[in-house]
Amino acid sequence: MATETLPEAPGVVEEIEERVLSDYLPLYRVIMWDDNVTTMEFVVRVLVKLFEKDSAAAENLMYAIHTNGMADVATLPLETAEFKVEQVHSAASVEQFPFTCTIEQV
Repeated sequence: MATETLPEAPGVVEEIEERVLSDYLPLYRVIMWDDNVTTMEFVVRVLVKLFEKDSAAAENLMYAIHTNGMADVATLPLETAEFKVEQVHSAASVEQFPFTCTIEQV
């Protein structure tokens, strides 16, 4: 007897995986720190490209980092947060900026 499977609706698997991750994995804040060398344009670009922020949100976060010395830019599972921090540090290194990010458990 043949068993038929229902075709998956787009986004359903991702939504379930996201819910499972947020329900069971501890979350970590990605924190960006201000410095006197890194350009504001670079920070906005990183927030848009790596953290998928829209331009207005990225600009607001960049000003928060600049005025407060730091800002939480994302809350993610540990491996994802570590990977994002690594991407930011690599991008900063390529452009010779001392820009730093850290993570801390929520």
